[in-house]
Amino acid sequence: MNLEKQLHDGLKAIPGLSSVDIAHLSSQLSRYITLITKWNSTHNLTSVRNPESMITRHMLDSLVALPHISGPNIVDVGSGAGLPGIPIALARPDWRVTLVESNQKKAAFLQQAVVELGLQNVTIKQERIEKIKPENKINTVISRAFSSLERFMRLSKHLCGQNAEHCRFVAMKGAFPDMELMQLPPGFPVEHIIPVTVPGLRAKRHLVIMRCHPE
Repeated sequence: MNLEKQLHDGLKAIPGLSSVDIAHLSSQLSRYITLITKWNSTHNLTSVRNPESMITRHMLDSLVALPHISGPNIVDVGSGAGLPGIPIALARPDWRVTLVESNQKKAAFLQQAVVELGLQNVTIKQERIEKIKPENKINTVISRAFSSLERFMRLSKHLCGQNAEHCRFVAMKGAFPDMELMQLPPGFPVEHIIPVTVPGLRAKRHLVIMRCHPE
């Protein structure tokens, strides 16, 4: 079974993607995987080396968050190889996605991926997250394997600015993050903890959705 067929079948199994052009998205994600594989040998973008494994562990794992986030302005904190930001941008071309990545080599890869995939709705910021000044009202700040919940919120809280009431922070986690939740200060209330199922992946996944009280 080729990459596109595996992607197509996996995407169909994710609830909430019925309005997405699955065939086109599968083709784009396949190109994206090929690009990651090409750069991985010299830039060490991800520890996952097998393209088939990238389908489940990166592409589908990123997109299970899509039905639970709101646009149109998304910030992906510590984007790395562009996860989950690029899959989200490919699935929702009507949204604006900002990829924040301080590592120069990874940011260079992101620039190349944007060009090769024709992503006109993606902006790249090669900067530390605490120095980012958003140009628009942000709806969702999302992170995947970035840091602890406390550090994610502490470094990112300024992104929502005056839109704090309508902005949500979404941390993509594996097992239920008991200890991290206990370390969250009172100013970062948790709204929902949603267990999500990644097609083809047995490991547990949770989305922690938080708010930030305006200062």
